[in-house]
Amino acid sequence: MVWPSYGGFFAPAGGLDNKYCLPALFAHRAHSTWEGMRKFLPFLPSRPTVSVVRLSGVIGGRARGGLNDSGIGPAIDKAFRRGNPSAVVLEISSPGGSPVQSSLIGARIRGLADEKNIPVIAFVEDVAASGGYWLAAAADEIYADPNSVVGSIGVIAASFGASELINRHGIERRVYTAGQSKSMMDPFRPEKAEDVDRLKSLLNDIHANFINHVKERRGSKLASDVDLFTGEVWLAERATDLGLIDGIGHLRPFMKDRFGDKIKINRYGAKRGLLSRFGAQIVGDAVASIEDRALYAQFGL
Repeated sequence: MVWPSYGGFFAPAGGLDNKYCLPALFAHRAHSTWEGMRKFLPFLPSRPTVSVVRLSGVIGGRARGGLNDSGIGPAIDKAFRRGNPSAVVLEISSPGGSPVQSSLIGARIRGLADEKNIPVIAFVEDVAASGGYWLAAAADEIYADPNSVVGSIGVIAASFGASELINRHGIERRVYTAGQSKSMMDPFRPEKAEDVDRLKSLLNDIHANFINHVKERRGSKLASDVDLFTGEVWLAERATDLGLIDGIGHLRPFMKDRFGDKIKINRYGAKRGLLSRFGAQIVGDAVASIEDRALYAQFGL
């Protein structure tokens, strides 16, 4: 190797930019030492940090990767408790799912944010609809890509009726219950008007909880001259006008603009099981994946 001289220092071919150049090597070691000392000497100045938690997938979905509180909860806890972050960021891409899991995850986020007095900022990727928007509303600020789909503040229940099918094939279904409402909405029996009324009552109650959550979190930002709770969705620009989100923006440039170019981003996520790491999948997962994809398909995704 040729070692040309630069002002009395010896450097390898490639000049001062080469990592083996003595001045560059000394500078690198000094920087590494300084960064290492910060861990043990808290009075030294440190870079601001931001914790990022990715919330992606169907909420409560049965396929691997579905979001639920027990799975993502430990990652959310670490995001708030490790390293004294300047903010916690939610990276959201979800078409919704279970209202219970949406509520549990959202409540965990708000509880930790209030306990630690740390601001929460959400960034929407493909979609934050239904339960996905419930999660976004747990943040103090919400931003999205111009093409992101936002909203769907409503509740849905869907199933199939197969009573005529089994009758046509001579199949007799035998069901025995204790409690007259135990077999409500049985797909293999003709639909009953009282069952439908009871189901709609449940959906209306859940919808009311959803509306209260959005109003509590977004407050006066929400447009007062538009009904935002019909289940309709909007793109980011219109969602901004309606007060559902705070503007258009992407995570990294936004964080650098707010906290400086030296911002450090720490990512936290749910741990994957051994089988899922190797791509193992069973028939049940395949069926669940089809159901989950159907939720995304509602929004053209």
